[in-house]
Formats: sequence, structure tokens, C-alpha cells
Amino acid sequence: MAEYIFAYHGGDQPGSPEEGAKLMAKWNAWLDDLGEASVNPGSPLGMSKTVSASGVTDDGGPNPLNGYSIVKASSIEDAIELAKSCPFLEINGSIEVAEIRSM
Repeated sequence: MAEYIFAYHGGDQPGSPEEGAKLMAKWNAWLDDLGEASVNPGSPLGMSKTVSASGVTDDGGPNPLNGYSIVKASSIEDAIELAKSCPFLEINGSIEVAEIRSM
């Protein structure tokens, strides 16, 4: 089985602490449902900076990364199916799925 990174982009902030608690409960249930497929539940990320040959920008680019997870799946199609059930999609976020390859 290969490992895949789920890179989280966008998403709305919960409107209240209660909404945040509901989303966290859905997140934890999703992780439980992933079972052994969850390699690393990941973490939210703070403000990013984009480094390029022409310098550094503070905005993180047009679609900044705001979190990640790592999962195991037998194919990218299977990893996509796992991503489709993620509650992050319910708050208008998107998930980029990519295989983690060995060097």
C-alpha cells in the first residue's frame, strides 16, 4: 500500500464554538472510520510564506495550504474515495490528493 498526502485548502471557519465542536466530532469520527488507513492525522497550519527565486511573499499564494493528513491506500482512486468522506469538504474546503513517493 502506498501513502498519500491530503493537502487541505480553503474552508470556512466555524461560526461558533458549538459549530467548531460539531466539526471536531465529525473529524474524529472520520479518523476512526479510516482505521489503519490513517498514517498521520496531520495538523492545521498557520500562515505560510511562499519562497521563490524572486523573493518571499507572505500570502501563501492563490490557494494556501492550511493543513494535511497522510493515509495508506492501494491506489490514488482509493485515496480519493477516502478524501470524499472527509468533513473538511462540508466547510467549503478542497483536498488535494498526491502519492508520497520514495526517493
